[in-house]
Parts: sequence; C-alpha cells; structure tokens
Amino acid sequence: MRELSHLEQTVIACRLCPRLVRYREAVARTKKREFRDWDYWGRPVPGFGDPHAELLVVGLAPAAHGANRTGRMFTGDSSGRWLIRAMYRAGFASQSTTTHPGDGLRLNNAYLTAIVRCAPPDNRPTPKEMANCASYLRQELALLNRVRVVVTLGQVAFQQYLFLARERGAIVPRPRPPFRHAAAYTLSSHNGRPQPVLIASYHPSRQNTQTGRLTEPMLDEVFIGARRLLDSTFASA
Repeated sequence: MRELSHLEQTVIACRLCPRLVRYREAVARTKKREFRDWDYWGRPVPGFGDPHAELLVVGLAPAAHGANRTGRMFTGDSSGRWLIRAMYRAGFASQSTTTHPGDGLRLNNAYLTAIVRCAPPDNRPTPKEMANCASYLRQELALLNRVRVVVTLGQVAFQQYLFLARERGAIVPRPRPPFRHAAAYTLSSHNGRPQPVLIASYHPSRQNTQTGRLTEPMLDEVFIGARRLLDSTFASA
C-alpha cells in the first residue's frame, strides 16, 4: 500500500523528540557486547505486517537492543520472541522465530506497531513523546481500515489506544474500561463506524515473563481469543 510505505519513510526520518534521538543514537554507537558486530538501526521503527490486516497489535516502544538494533518491530529481543511464538501458535505468523528483517517472517492478517517509535531510556517515554508519536498511530488506524481486533500490550498502550479510538468516534465509557489481562471490550460508535474489539494483554517484557506475571498459556489465551473473534466475525459477515 503506497500510503503505508510513505508513512514508513516519514516515521524513519522523524527527529521530533530530542531526548529519544540522543538515546537511540547513543545506544547504536555503544552497542551491547553480544551485538558488537551488528550495524545498529538506531532510527525510529515503522510498523510491520500485512497492510490488509484484521488484527492490529500495539506495543509500547522499540527495545534498545531489539528493534532499535534490527529495525523491525518486536525483532531481536525477548519480548519479540514471546510475542511471535504466540502469534505463530494462533496462526498469525509464518514462523515462531524473529531475529532480523531477512529471517523470512511474514505476518498473516496481522500488523505490529507501537505508540512510540524510538527506544526510550528505561522503556519510559514521556507524555510529550507519546503525544509527538501519536500522529503515526492515528495514520495507521486510518490506513489499516480492515482491522477488526486490536490487541494492546501493556496498560500504557491500552490507555493510548482508547484515547485515539475516542478521537475516531468510539464511545469510551467513563470510568474507562479497566485494564485486565485477556479482557475483551466491544466499543460502540458515535459516527456509526464499526469499532474493533479491544483486547488487553500484559506486555511480554522480561519483567513480566521472568516473574511469572505473564506465562505463555496466558499470552496464547489473548491471541487464540483474537483468532476466534476474527473467525466468528468473518463467519457472520
């Protein structure tokens, strides 16, 4: 899709957030010992996947030595390995591994993105940085017009998606729907435009996976649930 390709180039060229520019480029220069032979990407990371996707997966931001190194969302780090394994088991990925952009991975009816496109220090983007990046996710939501299910990884992505969904005409109850792992929310609409079903998930970060807060069966529950929703929606369409 030409519009997505244009957006990808716009994202890659972005320098809106001085703190993030300094950090991503410093990480790319200093590297991590185990990746010292890599030529780090060190730039903003665009979305990745099927431009006709019905499933959209929204994360927080690229990892410093993951996507900031490889240049592809959820590629080259522990979070990506957990995510792609779960997507593979649910039929959304062509293989269970994600190591580098030339590894043969294809996403089936799915698209990966994040609310912030540069690796942030301590994995914590500021509100201003998230606001600067919001226009890119807005454009993706408009261009990926077949999306029927959105999976948000972590509470920050969940809240940001609800904010943008309201902008797009969704009726978001007050108080907002609570963030609970594997909870699915059907949003209605002011403007009559169908709204995707929203599924909340814990982020597959090391902090969650190494402590057992998130297990592989728990992540499978999210993506198998997304698969069932898409299959049932397709069958009833």
